[in-house]
This record gives sequence, structure tokens and C-alpha cells, in this order.
Amino acid sequence: MIDKFAKYIPDVQKPTQQMVSFNTKLKWTLLILVIYFVLTLVPLFGLPAQETERFKMLSILIGATFGSLLSLGIGPIVTSSIVLQLLVGAEIVKIDMTSEDGRKKFQALQKVLSVIFIFLEGAIYVFLGGLTAAKFYDPASASFISNFVEGAVELSASQITSLKILLFVQVCIGGFLVMLMDDLLSKWGFGSGISLFIVAGVSRTIFIETFSWLRTTGGEYYDGALLAIFQALSKGDVAVVLSNSLRIIFTLVVFAASVFLQALKIEIPLAPGRVRGFAIRWPLNFIYTSNIPVILTATLLANVSMVLGLIGRFTNQALDQFSVYFSGPNVVGALINNSFTTMLLIAALTYLVLMVGGSILFSLFWVKTSGMDPKSQANQILSSGLQIPGFRRDSKILERMLSRYIWPLTVMGGASVGLLAALADMTNALSRGTGILLSVMIVYKLYEDITKQHLNEMNPAVRKFIKG
Repeated sequence: MIDKFAKYIPDVQKPTQQMVSFNTKLKWTLLILVIYFVLTLVPLFGLPAQETERFKMLSILIGATFGSLLSLGIGPIVTSSIVLQLLVGAEIVKIDMTSEDGRKKFQALQKVLSVIFIFLEGAIYVFLGGLTAAKFYDPASASFISNFVEGAVELSASQITSLKILLFVQVCIGGFLVMLMDDLLSKWGFGSGISLFIVAGVSRTIFIETFSWLRTTGGEYYDGALLAIFQALSKGDVAVVLSNSLRIIFTLVVFAASVFLQALKIEIPLAPGRVRGFAIRWPLNFIYTSNIPVILTATLLANVSMVLGLIGRFTNQALDQFSVYFSGPNVVGALINNSFTTMLLIAALTYLVLMVGGSILFSLFWVKTSGMDPKSQANQILSSGLQIPGFRRDSKILERMLSRYIWPLTVMGGASVGLLAALADMTNALSRGTGILLSVMIVYKLYEDITKQHLNEMNPAVRKFIKG
């Protein structure tokens, strides 16, 4: 039934050639990036202007721009992946990921779930008040607004309902476009849309939060941290200088720590079974599951925080107070402003435990479902004609040897990346610490993949730059 339903979902054709060239991948990646940034500038018709800057943390994690056509971002894709990882990891849904047929079923199920979550998240955003339909129209500014101003026209109940339905349709269209762009990039470009859109969104946010000369927060200082520092120095405001300086410093610290952790690895010596005197090393990264677990964990927590806030608004319940436990409080800012409390400490510790525990959990699930477990790695090594020197060529022996490294790396790597992301979020680093961590890891992984696959195809000048 799932296979039949998946056939009706639009799909991007796979390349006929075995290896897509570097220039082709670069062309499609740049084209998708341009389309992505253009779509983030397309506003939703019927949405008040003041509704466009909500859920900032979630928008960073899912590569979305709320209030634009891409308000959902990669949220439905990531959420479907979270649900599927939990179902497969708990063996509620039994899929053999070691077989080609099993992997096809997994991809088909993820595609179907993505479509379901596009409609579900679109409904949550629009009908629970995340993206509120306008109540008034101002002819003077030719725009929809939330609050009445002189000369504004109040919309009827039927018109507001029509605007809600129209908002829902627009948001779902944007969700389908993101799903198709992600599919295209995974087949014709570098990496995936999930990774690319996160990096693009985080990079834009860091640039804006560093150099913005606007004052959208209503304060006396610029929104850009660097410009605010110079402005505060001229006024002798030490607290603002310290706060913004620490934001920039912690951003650089997170960058450095992310690169350091990403570069750590264990190398297992291997040798061809029939060739003596020749050896290679099989690398296992310290962050064995890369950035996937922290993406899933942070997105899950951000969604929980968002849903609590929306349900609270919809039911008039005070649920916003619980959302701080899932969104990482600004501990450093509270210490500077002398507003640190016991409740803030409890919220920080809760967020820390949730991030670390969630990253470990999703790391274990990801290893089991993505072919990175000891058994799959052992079969891959043996199929390459390699074996561990001094041991008999046997998959069981190799699996036991790999288990000594893979499972500890899975737990320690997941815990480390979750801890770093949580601590970085609490420092109020530019674009949030989790976003910076994800971007560094994505770019580093992309750099490794490009150098492995396409180094010889590049222009000599580009090759020299890449090799450093």
C-alpha cells in the first residue's frame, strides 16, 4: 500500500550515469540555493507583517523563514525521519536495512510520512495560531494587519476563514517544493537539502546578527552585535559591550570546538587478504553518526516547545512557562543582567539532559538503521577484500572487533555533540549554538566528500584552494 501511494508523490529522476560530475553537482547546488533564497523572500498572502519573526530557534534548525513560502522548511522531512527512526529502532516497524528492497521500502515510507507531516505541520501552524490570519486590511499601506488602525477595514469571519485556508495551501506548497529540492540535491547535487538549507539559514542569520544596522528590537542599539559594541563603547555601556562581545567570542569557540571534534577519529589497520606487505587504515570518526542525531534531537525539542506555546495560546492555558525547558535558556545573558534564578538553572539542566540523552538515543537508532552497525561495516570491509592483519577472515570475528569501537564511539560522540550544542545554546551565541555546530559539521563533511570524490575533476586553481 505504501509503495502504491509513494508512486503518486512527485519524484526527481535519478542520474543515468554512475557518478555525477563535479561541475554538474555544483551547477544544481548553486541553482537550488538561489531558488531557496528567492522563495524565502516570497511572503504568504494574508499574513500580518508582525507575525513573520516568530519561532526563531525552530526556523534556524529547519532552514525556514516564517512568514514566507518556506515557513515549513525541512521540518516535515526531519520530523518524518525522527518518527521512522523511532519506529524502526524500537522494531515496531520491521524493515531489513541491509537489503536493497528494505532500503527502498524505508525511503518510500519516509516519503509518505513527509507528505503527511507537511499537511499536519501546516495545519498546526495555521489553525493553532502559529501563522495567524489577518483580521484587518489597511488600504493606506495596502497590507494585512492584526490590529485596528485608523482607516483599516475589518475582515468578516468568512474572509478570515478563507485566509486561513489560503495560508494553509501556500504553506503546504512550500513544503512540497522543499521536499522536491531535497530530493534533487540528494541525487544531482552536493549533500542533501536538509544540510544545505540549514547551512544557508545559519550563515544568513550569523551575518545579520553580526552586521545588521537595523533596530527591529525597539532598543537604542543596533541589532548587529559588532555594530552594537562600537555604539555601546561610545556611550560607555559596559553591560552591552560585554554581552555582545561574549556572543561573538562564544560563536568562535563553538566553531573551533566543532572543527576539533569533527577531526578526531580512530583508524583501524586493515590489509588485503591476498597481498602481503601492504596495509591501509579504516577511519572511524569520533562523532561517528555526524550531525544527524543533534539535528533530530534539537528539532524535536524545538517542535515540542512550539506546540506547547501554540496549544497554550489556543486553549488560554499558561503552557509557555514549560517551553523554556525545551529551548535552552540564555544563562550567560542572565548572569550578565543579574537575572539568574533557580528556575533558570533547573531549565538549563533539564535542557542539557534532554539534548545529551536525545543525541545518544538517536545516535544508536541511526547506527542501527543506516548500515553503520558493526555487522554492516564488517560485511562492507570483507566485500572490499580487506581483513584485520593477524585474524582469520571471518565476518563474526571482524564484527566483534568493530563492536569494541563502534558502540562506544556512537555513545560518546552523540553525548559530546549534544553537550556542545546545549552549552552553546546557553551562551546565546550568534544564530544559536546548535545552528553553528550543525553548520560546521555539515560543511566539514561536505568538504571531505568533495575531496574524496571530485578532487581530480576540479579546475587547478580550485583544487589548490580546496587542498589548502
